[in-house]
Amino acid sequence: MESSQIIILAIIATSLATFISRFMGALTSEKVSVKSKVFQWFNCVAYSTLAALLGRMIIFPAGVLAESELMIRIVVVCICVIIFILSKKNLVIPTIFSGIILSILS
Repeated sequence: MESSQIIILAIIATSLATFISRFMGALTSEKVSVKSKVFQWFNCVAYSTLAALLGRMIIFPAGVLAESELMIRIVVVCICVIIFILSKKNLVIPTIFSGIILSILS
């Protein structure tokens, strides 16, 4: 099998896995109470996974981000968290500013 076919097969398989789990979540979401322990547990797992991925991206970056220094990445994250809080939890503004600030400081 050629490498392009393997890539296409991998994309299809991961897409199916993602869409099936989302579809099942949509079907069962009406039966799960937001205040239930199960929902809170899944919420905690989702946030901890996100925090771990962000921490990995900041401490052990790959690609172009690895060319910047650790201190610059930490400063950019701190500034963007402050912008996020000041902008009333708007996600677009800190995302745009993170790229701008990182390119200026690097």
